[in-house]
Amino acid sequence: MRVTVVGAGVAGLACALELTERGAEVEVLERCTGLEAAGCSWFAGGMLAPCCELESSPPLIAELGAEATGWWRERFPETRCNGTLVLAHERDAPELRQFGRRTRGFEVLDAAGITALEPDLEGRFRRALYFPAEGHLDPRAALAALLERLRARGARVRFGVEAQAALQAGHAVLDCSGLAARAALPALRGVKGEMLLIRQPEIRLTRPVRVLHPRLPVYVVPRGAGVFMVGASMLESDAPGRISARSLLELLSAAYALHPAFGEAEILEIGTGVRAAFPDNLPRLVRRGSVLYVNGLYRHGYLLAPALAHRAALALLEGRHFAEVMHEDPRQRRLA
Repeated sequence: MRVTVVGAGVAGLACALELTERGAEVEVLERCTGLEAAGCSWFAGGMLAPCCELESSPPLIAELGAEATGWWRERFPETRCNGTLVLAHERDAPELRQFGRRTRGFEVLDAAGITALEPDLEGRFRRALYFPAEGHLDPRAALAALLERLRARGARVRFGVEAQAALQAGHAVLDCSGLAARAALPALRGVKGEMLLIRQPEIRLTRPVRVLHPRLPVYVVPRGAGVFMVGASMLESDAPGRISARSLLELLSAAYALHPAFGEAEILEIGTGVRAAFPDNLPRLVRRGSVLYVNGLYRHGYLLAPALAHRAALALLEGRHFAEVMHEDPRQRRLA
């Protein structure tokens, strides 16, 4: 089968790779000029944390996300699998207890346990939750690795191309274009995320750290060489725009509260991206005519892309149906 994949974000590249691994002839079309312009996939945290996501997501997210770590490790060996550490300052201890009630797969650590995992946090927190089975990756390196694998398998990837002008007769179409697909999927909405990249070589963390707060929980993700990604925000907005002064202040304050040495960090980059989400924040495969849409990954792009790509490839190539993510198209009165 010849397939055109629209969109070179994490969902598009993962779908394209799954298709090529099953023998399809694949072309990827991306309207942006390169991976660095491909939106929210470039600015993601890269956390593979299905158990942690149970805190604010339905069980389906954890079930689909459970496939992510193995998939990424096979195709991107730099994926790290040394867990997630969830912390709260003493005044926010109820937040930590509530997080534990809503999730699973964790160990409760005291101050000595925290120090054993992350020596640079010694004496700063009295209790934590440790999720040992979770992992993380560098999103930008992961995207580049997927692109390289695709090209090595003979797939054609074209940047700076508007899909509608380049679709070819006889090609099945798999659309992974996020909010750009809203004309066909009008229920989609935008959820803006904001992030910082900072450098502080005096601090060494080996796994993502989530710092809980009643209003703005923040995560700090190590990227190596003293570089950290700091993120948190979820704003109901379709416009990427610039980061607000308030968000910048809150992200920096949270990093400083995690460790005062972050107050001397060098700010390398400030970025924003808009994720596509359905009203229930769950992902979907939807067929509209000859096009199969993979969309609504919300803030779980790297966590859900493997499971969605696997199912989309089997739906397209073998006609398989996956009830947990495939939805009826009321305009066609048929199941995707």
